[in-house]
Amino acid sequence: MEVISFTKDTVLSDVHIHTQQKRHLMVRLNRVGQPEHTMATPLEDVGKQIWRGAFILADYILSQQDLFRGCTALELGAGTGFTSIIMATVAKTVYCTDVGDDLLEMCERNVALNRSFMEQAGGQIKVKELDWLKNQLGTDPENPYSWTEDDISHFYDETTVIFAADVFYDDDLTDALFKTLSRVTQSLRSNCIIYLSMERRYNFTLRYMDITCDAYNHFRNCLNNFETTSNGKQRWSAQEIKLFPQFFIYEREHLVSDYHDGVMESNAFQNPFFLQGFIYR
Repeated sequence: MEVISFTKDTVLSDVHIHTQQKRHLMVRLNRVGQPEHTMATPLEDVGKQIWRGAFILADYILSQQDLFRGCTALELGAGTGFTSIIMATVAKTVYCTDVGDDLLEMCERNVALNRSFMEQAGGQIKVKELDWLKNQLGTDPENPYSWTEDDISHFYDETTVIFAADVFYDDDLTDALFKTLSRVTQSLRSNCIIYLSMERRYNFTLRYMDITCDAYNHFRNCLNNFETTSNGKQRWSAQEIKLFPQFFIYEREHLVSDYHDGVMESNAFQNPFFLQGFIYR
């Protein structure tokens, strides 16, 4: 696979594939302002950046390509579509989902720009709306990102991988994500593995008058509850994934705390988790 580099770790316009043509991997996300201003975005626009958790998960996908080769996968909270595009270089079908017309349109453009890059490996991406606050997949024919009956049938019949990168920044949305995971996986016909990645973000809080990591702590509580909750059909076991190669060139060195045999391990990054699902029929 061609090497992809990131000269700015949150600016999609600076993402390039190292080919003779030096073509962009994706289109510019933020057309206003200089790249350094994209380090901070309004809460409603956080999906318009690539976050470090997406890089980490993409690294893992490329380090374990045989695990994902030929699969059907779902990304929740895809944002720019970056991780879905990386997944589509090995998977057969990727349902790349989020909410908001502007975000989905941008994601669609990124996918279109890189279609040939994915098709070389036989992969395809379907950009769809999936709202974690709703109990059903949207089927409105007026919505270009709604689900057809064929989409829904294929999705539930074939999906074996679900992944989400750096979407755990708001407690209410984290709760909604885990409810969505529970709801979706109950309807899948096959056993499923869920991959979750995030970055621990430390903030000073007036509540504790100390530096804490509230979003990460809430995520871990939800993860523990997800593991221990059984509805008679499913049981989940979570494990932390450690030590895998770095395929992307981006600003990470200052976060590295350990180094083993060419593999970087960081204490600021939270290593991804995978959840092995066991479904009882």
